[in-house]
Amino acid sequence: MKQFGGPAIFLDRNDINTDEIIPAKYLTENSKIALKPHMLEDLLVDGKPFDRTSDQVMNARVIVTRANFGCGSSREHAVWVFEVNGINVIIAESFARIFRQNMFNCGILAVELEKKQLDELFNMKGDVTVSVDMATSTLTAASSVRDQNDVFCRFSLNAFDKALVSAGGWLTYADQKY
Repeated sequence: MKQFGGPAIFLDRNDINTDEIIPAKYLTENSKIALKPHMLEDLLVDGKPFDRTSDQVMNARVIVTRANFGCGSSREHAVWVFEVNGINVIIAESFARIFRQNMFNCGILAVELEKKQLDELFNMKGDVTVSVDMATSTLTAASSVRDQNDVFCRFSLNAFDKALVSAGGWLTYADQKY
């Protein structure tokens, strides 16, 4: 079974759209790997360009963000850029419907949490690592700060979507089932 979790980065913004995730000028690329250096290239957070080249971002496996993540067009490239950069979990209050399903189809876990739970995650200090237990549909966020309490959250995922991401995506799932 695929493992989910790892070091997290925080994007404290609602409505991050697919053009900010991967700019349209890269949609002519014919391989996923060609997208890799352009993840979040046009993203602005607090009106400033997001530093996507930091070691923290390069080593991230989890993104924590706000509501309506992945809005805009239905392009699969926006999910592929996360896939080739090793992102395996995105946690948000909500996702654009097609983007969310594209994540599951590519074997990336989309976790929806209530705003209160997200606020707890965003209030954590230091470097944060997220561990996901698919069997119990729970996640634990731990901080590098010694006296920081862990944040524990339950999430809901239907059986089919859980099977898709656990298999590593639609193609692997279909190979196993059909």
